Amino acid sequence: MKRLERCVLKFMKDGFIKIACVTPALRVADCDYNAVQIVDTGKKAAAAGAKLVVFPELCITGYTCGDLFLQQSLLQGAWSALEMILRETAQSSAVFLAGLPFAWNDALYNCAAVCYRGQLLGLVPKQNIPNYSEFYEMRHFTSGPDATPDGAIISISVSERMVFVPFGAKQIFSCTQMPDFSFGVEICEDVWVGDTPSVKMAAGGATIIANLSCSDEIIGKENYRRTILQAKSGSLLCAYAYADAGFGESTQDMVFAGHNLIVENGSVLEESKLFTDGILYADVDVQRLASERRRSNTFSPLPADEIIRSNFSMSLEETKLSRLIDPAPFVPSGNQELAQRCEKIITLQAMGLATRLKAISCKTAVVGLSGGLDSTLALIVMVHAFRICGYDPNGMIAVTMPCFGTTDRTYQNACRLAKAYGANLREIPIQDSVKQHFEDIGQSLDVHDVTYENSQARERTQVLMDLANKEGGIVIGTGDLSELALGWATYNGDHMSMYAVNASIPKTLVRYLVAYEASHVKESLAAVLRDVLDTPVSPELLPPEQDGTISQKTEELVGPYQLHDFFLYYVLRFGFAPHKIYRLAKIAFDGSYPNSIILHWLKKFYYRFFSQQFKRSCLPDGPKVGSVTLSPRGDWRMPSDASVALWQKDLESLDE
Repeated sequence: MKRLERCVLKFMKDGFIKIACVTPALRVADCDYNAVQIVDTGKKAAAAGAKLVVFPELCITGYTCGDLFLQQSLLQGAWSALEMILRETAQSSAVFLAGLPFAWNDALYNCAAVCYRGQLLGLVPKQNIPNYSEFYEMRHFTSGPDATPDGAIISISVSERMVFVPFGAKQIFSCTQMPDFSFGVEICEDVWVGDTPSVKMAAGGATIIANLSCSDEIIGKENYRRTILQAKSGSLLCAYAYADAGFGESTQDMVFAGHNLIVENGSVLEESKLFTDGILYADVDVQRLASERRRSNTFSPLPADEIIRSNFSMSLEETKLSRLIDPAPFVPSGNQELAQRCEKIITLQAMGLATRLKAISCKTAVVGLSGGLDSTLALIVMVHAFRICGYDPNGMIAVTMPCFGTTDRTYQNACRLAKAYGANLREIPIQDSVKQHFEDIGQSLDVHDVTYENSQARERTQVLMDLANKEGGIVIGTGDLSELALGWATYNGDHMSMYAVNASIPKTLVRYLVAYEASHVKESLAAVLRDVLDTPVSPELLPPEQDGTISQKTEELVGPYQLHDFFLYYVLRFGFAPHKIYRLAKIAFDGSYPNSIILHWLKKFYYRFFSQQFKRSCLPDGPKVGSVTLSPRGDWRMPSDASVALWQKDLESLDE
């Protein structure tokens, strides 16, 4: 079956759906003119790849018609305009949401018409009707009923044909080909109330909430509106598409600014400038939203009598992505946000360590200080923890243990760091003890294999553990999250400690934390920290080059940490399949890494991630600082002997 139809169209185009929020130029009460504007801009949005196109509230008539809503001519003109929109968009591949007044059973409703391929999929009435001065809708409109299977289907005439159409506020519209592409509809005021209709829509499976709005602009409302939508999309784990009225609606005492927003799980994807017309696009990842909901496990199906569901069939093509794919997902953008994040992370690490020290009445901590990034961060955390506890800094024991691969640069930096922070520096060379161990087990000093390397790492851990016993302290672990993901640690060597302060810090973030510390200390110490940042990442387990520089560079062996941290984020945070992560990585690292290199290291990542789980199954305690961690006690529970075959199969189907 053509390789199972190319893995079911790669999980239906990876879950990306392009949404458009449109603010067309309107004329109040000119339904024919408005319909033309809606059709023209809607077709333009669909041609750009949008699959869901959202227009403002009552856009067919204009929102500010006042008592004209009670005129039969306007109501008939609005319905005729809707029929024209249905005819003109019948060949379009997008769902259109347009607002109009709809009279039914002696009442008038403010509705959203859900239009697709010439069919009216549903009419969704506004439920929360404002009654304050500038928006006195209660003069004209009635609150819409909930949609229920028994009373939701109404019979109406569309282009001289009687059709049955779902009518009610709580409806969900789902794409048959991509079930995660499910949306519900709110209208303006519906989102400003406490118990919004979208709560049940999201609980029923809607990953997108569309809002047809006509919200006037006053000082401060822009920020409040944005905050409401971010909070709503975050609490419901959904995307929120908000289409606002603009030019043409401003009449008498109110001005409308066309403030369109597309928000995904609390983050603004795109936002229009105020007082502009046009189309706002964003690529929403409904697969990501569905993954978040499965992880949270709070979205359960609603009973059949609480919501009505309609399906539509849509031909889906590859969405050309315009959304930003951050190559460093663990690192916040913007200097201020980054500084705040670094301050909080170091404080979290230090508070976790301080709590452990206080709990066991311990005033001594031991760290192996190599002069590299990870051990430098561990020392920084130790310093902050001792300050929190009010302990004597002499209880911080920093141990440098030179051996076959130690370079003068890292040795000197370790010594300078310990002295600058007031730690108790101990130098314990381990060459002789390692040589004795080699003799005991029959290992040649000239064979630089894994035994040669790991024996040094385990000897260092033994020294640290025994010294901690002697001094009545605990050993502080230095290994980071990236190393744990790759298994780049010696089992029962640097893999083990009594409290691992860096266990949830990825390598790409370690650099920023050390740099942040450098910006807050005196210059003499900052210079040492900057030199540590400039030093190649290395375990220094192989002899240096002839010129004394580091010969063993980690990223030449396991690959760039920038790539691995990117892979790790999407594997753990969202559970994305390899092909989707590869697609995102190609966009994020365009111009930085060739596709062949990205794919090569992605394959290596999955191999190492699966094969090294046994090391993660017995990790020491460590502070959790982010949403992506590998602690076996709750954050990541994976069998040590799980097969990687399914993931490899997906990887082998990829082209460079």
